[in-house]
Amino acid sequence: MQVKVFTIPVLSGERENEELNAFLRSKRVLQEEHYLVESEGGPLWCFCIKYLEVGETPAKSRAERVDYREVLDAEGFQRYSAFREIRKKIAEEDGLKVFQVFTNRELAELAKLEGLTVEAMNKVPGIGKKKLERFAERFIKYPADEKG
Repeated sequence: MQVKVFTIPVLSGERENEELNAFLRSKRVLQEEHYLVESEGGPLWCFCIKYLEVGETPAKSRAERVDYREVLDAEGFQRYSAFREIRKKIAEEDGLKVFQVFTNRELAELAKLEGLTVEAMNKVPGIGKKKLERFAERFIKYPADEKG
């Protein structure tokens, strides 16, 4: 990632403005911040542009992986593993990626529940109304032997 700062006079900054526009057209902009600042020569727009060069790929920031065998007790991990299989089947049926059904974190929280009900699922962070409506009943209805 690169950073470039542009300052453009509020009055008569046409040349600098065109320079900024040409720069923006030639780069893959990741973030832009702008501020109006006062200077001795009059007010200026200050633009801070974070960008990638053509062909440059962003560094992937990957969340730290969690080993749920360490986080959950043995029984909870068994339920978590079974829930992953159920999630996979639902995702295949709906043509979705598995994380669009439930994330690993959501499955781990579900595995901690005493009973799997829509009401209990509603209390899990990340599982909102839409996920409940779309997946909860189907998720609960899979055969008990698949849930561990």
